[in-house]
Amino acid sequence: MTEKLYNDNVMLKECTATVLACEEKDGKFLVELDRTVIFPEGGGQLSDRGKINDVNVLHASEKEGRVFHECDQPLEVGAQVTVTLDWAVRLDRMQQHCGEHILSFVCWKLFDSQNIGFHMNEDFVTVDLDKALTEEELLQVEQATNAIIWENRPINVLNLESEEAAKLPMRKFNANLKGILRIVAVEGADVCTCCGTHPPFTGMVGCMKIIRAERRKQGQRLEILCGARAMADYAKKNNILHNLATNLSSKVDEVPERFAKMKEEISNLVEVVKEKTAKLLDIELQETLAGAEVRADGAKLLHLVLDDAKNGKNLMPKLGALENVVSVVLAVQPERISYFVALGKNTAGDCRAYIKLLNDTFGGRGGGKPDGAQGGADFCPNWQEKLDEVLAQLKEL
Repeated sequence: MTEKLYNDNVMLKECTATVLACEEKDGKFLVELDRTVIFPEGGGQLSDRGKINDVNVLHASEKEGRVFHECDQPLEVGAQVTVTLDWAVRLDRMQQHCGEHILSFVCWKLFDSQNIGFHMNEDFVTVDLDKALTEEELLQVEQATNAIIWENRPINVLNLESEEAAKLPMRKFNANLKGILRIVAVEGADVCTCCGTHPPFTGMVGCMKIIRAERRKQGQRLEILCGARAMADYAKKNNILHNLATNLSSKVDEVPERFAKMKEEISNLVEVVKEKTAKLLDIELQETLAGAEVRADGAKLLHLVLDDAKNGKNLMPKLGALENVVSVVLAVQPERISYFVALGKNTAGDCRAYIKLLNDTFGGRGGGKPDGAQGGADFCPNWQEKLDEVLAQLKEL
């Protein structure tokens, strides 16, 4: 059984210990000590990191009360060593975990929304609620959570029999838990069973920011950042915002308005481009039709090569309105080739047979109706050669 010094003093950053065991596993070394300041992963909280003498502790895990330190080098059994905690990592873990506790309490207290899932990783923390909150309610949650943090309330750890623990004003309690339970209590706020590390005062959390909220079934998933993570996220986004303002030649608070105006201008330009493109396609269509070859059955065989599949699709109604014309349109794009076939008015033939020919030649897939069909294939550099082959066969059909 490892003596877990972090349970009694989360601020302890170093201790001496004796190496009890060292076992190699998957290229790493699992070191067991008689005592440690390094918290092992558990209860939803990530492992601490640190050093044993000059050996790096990359991760720690616990099994049956024994803490195993995953190290990058072996240590001699029986050696007296110094265990040093990576304090920045510990503080980060405490900030995220404690911030999650306080936020969960506020959601429950203000809006009767329970935390039903919690996940911490190296980048962010997610909290799953059984009841979705509105944008305004989430703002209230954020403000109330930070108010508790900034009041620098004491955080106490209690070890109580389960019967006594059940009498406390907890937001949720697992009645199946028996024996001595570890309770983390934020003064005047959250009371919860927890094995993780928490700071002695809420002020050490620094701040909490909800950065994303999305619906999940009947509830909601919140993505939050606390302390140093929240400040780093703010600095990153603030830098992005200032760069946008500089590029838009505007003040920071004018960016949304300038962006909305730019979006509207772009939308208007897109419509103009669509209109101009349609006119150019009409001109190209008429010029190509005038020079189109005539098949043996008297129908003209028209073919166009475009660079946008949308334009090909938009042309289909016009191609269908042409008199006695078989039309083939190829849209050649960097990774994809799309093709369309259409029969004009009073034109003999079957586009299903034509699209099959294109599919077989280009190795693609497609289908449609007798008077119109479409398909596509992966880009091939010899597309012109394959198109010529198709056109040669269509002249005879």
